[in-house]
Amino acid sequence: MAIQATQAEDNPALSNVIEQNIRTIIRLRVKAAAERGLQDRMADAITSFSGRMIFVYVHIVWFGLWIFFNDGHFNIPSFDPFPYGLLTMVVSLEAIFLSTFVLISQNRLAEESERRADLNLQIGLLTEHELTRVLQMLDAIQCKLGIEDDENSELADLEMETKPEDVLAEIERLNQQALRKKAKS
Repeated sequence: MAIQATQAEDNPALSNVIEQNIRTIIRLRVKAAAERGLQDRMADAITSFSGRMIFVYVHIVWFGLWIFFNDGHFNIPSFDPFPYGLLTMVVSLEAIFLSTFVLISQNRLAEESERRADLNLQIGLLTEHELTRVLQMLDAIQCKLGIEDDENSELADLEMETKPEDVLAEIERLNQQALRKKAKS
């Protein structure tokens, strides 16, 4: 009862089921974040930092100081004279590593996205199956009560069990058909 009171205080406009689902999603995200290894956390941190404006500002200052000190200001001997070959090499190495870190983070995010898509598919299939079964039960109740059927073919179509492999095959067939039409025109 105390949990329901806390949930109602959080946002009274949301049902307990929605609150529970939100908490479950957050718990799963926290668990997934905790299960990431050190390397993944490092890659994510570097990617996160490099995707912020502070990263740009740091580079502007760094490049400006590099050029300033290598143009002979303050009688400081130049350690990387124009055209700044050392700077070019350092920046190239940085770009290689940054792109690798971004790819690592994107791969992890793609895996998470695929898991969510699988979950959404499973829930969608379950929902479709449940609704089909409910329609079949309502149709049986209608027959048992002797209620006349208006021969609605759409309702009969909805009562048919949907097979995902058939839907995917039809999508592929129609895509191929569209591509053939496009190629002919």
